[in-house]
Amino acid sequence: QVQLVESGGGVVQDGGSLRLSCAASGRSFSGGTMAWFRRPPGTWRDFVASIMWSSGSTYYADSVKGRFTVSRDNANNTVYLQMNSLKLEDTAVYYCAASTRLLRTSSDNMYMYWGQGTQVTVSS
Repeated sequence: QVQLVESGGGVVQDGGSLRLSCAASGRSFSGGTMAWFRRPPGTWRDFVASIMWSSGSTYYADSVKGRFTVSRDNANNTVYLQMNSLKLEDTAVYYCAASTRLLRTSSDNMYMYWGQGTQVTVSS
């Protein structure tokens, strides 16, 4: 059974940093793509960033470019999202997603596997 388990969420002040982790188990995604999405309060789920397992090629939403960095640890089947210079509008539930395909898309319906989410709250 595939499991994606996020961790690292919490409350941080405006301008602060957090690092989210997503541990994958149950199958290999070595030929596929891992991504982060988020759902701000009262809105739709939005794409944040993605990374291809094999090449490490990354893709970011414009809203987080230059502030967030997605990376992976192949040995531990873990993907990270380093979030710096956090803003109030980054407050959301953050979800890890996985696909067995190589993707460069912001569309959430291309990802088959999802974690339960972790809350990130940026306070003033």
